Amino acid sequence: MPNQLDQLKQFTTVVADTGDFATIKEFTPQDATTNPSLILKAAGLPAYAPLVDQAIKDSGPSASIGHVIDRLLVLFGLEILKIVPGRVSTEVDARLSFDTEGTLAKAREIMALYEKAGIPRARILIKIASTWEGIKAAEVLAKEGINCNLTLLFSFAQAVACAEANIKLISPFVGRILDWHKKTHGKEFAGAEDPGVISVTQIYTYYKKFGYKTEVMGASFRNTGEIVELAGCDLLTISPALLAELKASDAPLARKLDPAKAASADLKKVSFDEKSFRFALNEDAMATEKTAEGIRLFSADIVKLEQLIAKKRG
Repeated sequence: MPNQLDQLKQFTTVVADTGDFATIKEFTPQDATTNPSLILKAAGLPAYAPLVDQAIKDSGPSASIGHVIDRLLVLFGLEILKIVPGRVSTEVDARLSFDTEGTLAKAREIMALYEKAGIPRARILIKIASTWEGIKAAEVLAKEGINCNLTLLFSFAQAVACAEANIKLISPFVGRILDWHKKTHGKEFAGAEDPGVISVTQIYTYYKKFGYKTEVMGASFRNTGEIVELAGCDLLTISPALLAELKASDAPLARKLDPAKAASADLKKVSFDEKSFRFALNEDAMATEKTAEGIRLFSADIVKLEQLIAKKRG
């Protein structure tokens, strides 16, 4: 029997949720995703100090800290693209999450750096928070041929708005949804009863039922049980620790999410304009709190990254 990781790869694209190159090589994923927290963690390690130094050197003494960070993110992305055959996700500064124009400008700058390095647009996903402003920015970018990965996605309303905007890919956060429900309800959830699993299953089924092309990539897992329940999802981005667990297990892994099964689901089509989107998000306490918390955490890590670079610059 093949290990669970190999079984999963038969019907789901496996993505490495890390900025560590050695880990990516070990698990041979199709794609890789990064975020400010992962890059901050990697940038602080001695092995990656040369990349930080190179970003500072390439940018020149007069460049803004923001430009140096963009350069650093792209340098990480370029190294990852030497390892994975598919795509890498590079995140826009989370402090622009409520700024459509600022997000557009930053996304174009990042893509320009990749293109200057000879990387085609098809291999890059620009990561943007799933706020209304972020979704609107990604909609414009899609029309320019710049594909986006809408992250910090916790609600059905966010997912529907992304699909209607023809976004390339969404990353619903399974584990953080579970965290909120465990804390709020004071109980454990497992398997198909996991609220994060239920959320992604609902989104996947809705997308396949109504023929949306937006790819669903489950993210932020807390255990392999969540991954097993979402086998068959378009993509799953998985941390090194959980990739190792899957690789070490030879237990049978069956496909749970299937487009043919979704096609027969009894669902009604819905739509959101800005007012109804904001109200639906506001009515969902978990999604409101976790989206805000995620933006705060990523923003804080960008500030720490700025401080690290400022210190290195002297």
